Amino acid sequence: MQKVGTLSNGVFMPLIGFGTYKIRGHEIISSVTKAALQAGYTSFDTAAIYRNESELGEALEKFLPEVGLTREEIFITSKLSPSDQGREKCKEAFYLSLSNLKLDYLDLFLIHWPGVKNLKPEDPKNRELRNQSWASLEEIYKSGKVRAIGVSNYSVAQLKDLLQHASVVPHVNQVEYHPHYLQSELKQFCCSQGITFQAYSSLGTTVKESPLLQDQKVTSVASRLSRSPAQVLLRWATQQGVGILPKSTNEEHIRENIQLDFDLSAEDLEALSNLNINKKYAWDPLVVF
Repeated sequence: MQKVGTLSNGVFMPLIGFGTYKIRGHEIISSVTKAALQAGYTSFDTAAIYRNESELGEALEKFLPEVGLTREEIFITSKLSPSDQGREKCKEAFYLSLSNLKLDYLDLFLIHWPGVKNLKPEDPKNRELRNQSWASLEEIYKSGKVRAIGVSNYSVAQLKDLLQHASVVPHVNQVEYHPHYLQSELKQFCCSQGITFQAYSSLGTTVKESPLLQDQKVTSVASRLSRSPAQVLLRWATQQGVGILPKSTNEEHIRENIQLDFDLSAEDLEALSNLNINKKYAWDPLVVF
């Protein structure tokens, strides 16, 4: 199963992408990229701070011909490091990511975080510099070097501020989203603005015993459907039209995470969306001014 969604500018972005957070090293990146391509993934998500862009670029260059895909048939996302916020630094960082990935263009480039490295969250320079970064991304987008631009970890307030100055509305907001952390107001706001809502941390934390994967309701639904808890959580998102970025270094899980050709009942969707748990497992952007 590899459905796609249309961004507001008409660009198609696969609903299911392969996440690469915390996956580093030439050998492991090569292995998981090959496994992901063989499993049917055509979208790959990386970032400057993941420190794996070069390895991913090499792996894609090597394995795309083996699976019969061209560059135009895959979707590559990278992100601006918080240390590179600002007009000129953003431009330099974008082109460095492009070079590291061995690409002529990117499909999507995001401002990874609304704050700036080494600035206190309440420092007003955070707002000033991230807005400079957005102005640079608009220029790059209009030059054709990136097909879509967006943000990650932006709150409603941060999006509203950006929209006051933007000539291009972000095409994507990539945020933490799962049954333990719904962010309903943010999701609704993005929808109202034509901003595609994309989820990370769909399975909760990266620790061995994720509370989300162990949730009794999740495991109950999974058992009844003869699916894994991970598949249930991922399908919960995609059935709402929310993009996902599951990551794994386990080949069986890589294959399993894209095999979402089943539907949750309306009752199961409602139950999973009403667990009444408000638990965040990643960083909190609400602290940034």
